[in-house]
Amino acid sequence: MEAFNNFINGLNNIIWSDALVFALLAVHIFFTIGTKGAQFRLFKQMFKHLFEKDESSAEIKMTPYQAFAATVGCRVGTGNIAGVATAIYFGGPGAVVWMWITALFGAASSLIESLLGSAYKDRYDNEICGGPAYYMERGLKCKPLGVIFALSTLIGPVFMMAALQTKTTVVALSDAFGISEIIFAVLMTVLVAAVVCGGLKRIAKAAEIIAPIMCAIFLGIGLIIIAVNLKKIPATLALMFQSAFSMKSMYGAIFGTMVKWGIKRGLYSNDAGDGMGPVVSSSADCAHPVKQGLVQSLSVYIDTLLVCSVTGISILLAGTYNVANAAETGFITEGLAGVEYGVLYMTAAMESVMGRLGSPMMAFIISVFVFSTLIAYGYQADVSMNYLFGKKKWATFIGRGLLLAGILLGGIVNGQVVWAMGDTGAGMMAWTNLLAIVLLAPMAFKILKDYEKQRKAGLDPIFDPSTVGIDDPNGVWTEWVEKKKRRGDYENPELGYRERVK
Repeated sequence: MEAFNNFINGLNNIIWSDALVFALLAVHIFFTIGTKGAQFRLFKQMFKHLFEKDESSAEIKMTPYQAFAATVGCRVGTGNIAGVATAIYFGGPGAVVWMWITALFGAASSLIESLLGSAYKDRYDNEICGGPAYYMERGLKCKPLGVIFALSTLIGPVFMMAALQTKTTVVALSDAFGISEIIFAVLMTVLVAAVVCGGLKRIAKAAEIIAPIMCAIFLGIGLIIIAVNLKKIPATLALMFQSAFSMKSMYGAIFGTMVKWGIKRGLYSNDAGDGMGPVVSSSADCAHPVKQGLVQSLSVYIDTLLVCSVTGISILLAGTYNVANAAETGFITEGLAGVEYGVLYMTAAMESVMGRLGSPMMAFIISVFVFSTLIAYGYQADVSMNYLFGKKKWATFIGRGLLLAGILLGGIVNGQVVWAMGDTGAGMMAWTNLLAIVLLAPMAFKILKDYEKQRKAGLDPIFDPSTVGIDDPNGVWTEWVEKKKRRGDYENPELGYRERVK
């Protein structure tokens, strides 16, 4: 096990060098500028498209809301609780602010990757599917890159990150009920298997039920903590922003670490730019790729600006955290002596207002969060195996088996190496996906321009891939193209289509 730990930590240090941190932030800013701040300008449209019902004849698909719920379930997991606590431990209170910054700019990258995933989506046995591997192969004409991404998905979320999610859960459950972690890991494996083996329809149905309930419960408890500590809010917010932007604050010695951990945990929490969101959201039935892109931008906001904020502010208000001194041994701040960083910081914050109920309540919340994430990983396993080997039962069986093995592993490995495993998985996907979406930026901007032209003309945007130079070999968009023809889009001078699509 020691050799495995050393290997994972070494690989993680290579993948998660400062270069990836700066690349993420640079890409987020690039797309914010390139889209003229579409994640801010089109904020109202996010809610409008969330509940639209654009229907096609595909039998196996998600509605926009189901795709939103599934990606919220995927994004909102251990990163929103244990991840925030870890960012505070290594980077101090200002790391939460950098998580916010990452989300605000990262929503633009989420828009781009999700609209590309939708534009290049495909159909297998009347099931809609897509994601970065598809736009890498068809958009960049580079199948090897698509294969690398699909393999990274299997190694990352499906195996490594599943272990991380499970580890966080079983730690909380064991702390609350005093039962062995491996027992809870086995139980989690069985429950996840019962859902993911039902395929996309069962995953979609579970996600649309679980996501709003889990967010409402957690936010409600967070608001109670905030209400109890209301007088501390001004001082706490001042500490967060002062340490985030001033090297002269009490956390000035770890300023660089603060920025790095804020961005790293921001990515791990909201997945903007790493390609996980498009794998799920590409299965949504929508009339235009930008509609799904905007809905996914909204899920980034929900994840980080809402859920992560409640976690971070609750921990800071309750004072249930430690901040490591990177330059020396010991701590800059030690508010929770002898407690390992992670989910137990939020558990202690809940106990400060709920007493003994705090621990079992935290265990329940993290279990639901992680369960929703793991079932989304199950769908990512299906899509990746389908891409690599075609829609074959044996491939699906292997992909789901890898996920279940990762869940069981989470009940065995130690807490520190499992974070390195999760970071390695996210980093592997991020490198390949960032390269792809930057190279496909001109195409993404064309698709966004098509959407805005139609809105300006007073039309509900409908997509025809041929108008921007995208092929559609399996006729995923055929029904929408026919609707555009009947509506007279190709004769409309405001839309500027050069020729009628036959």
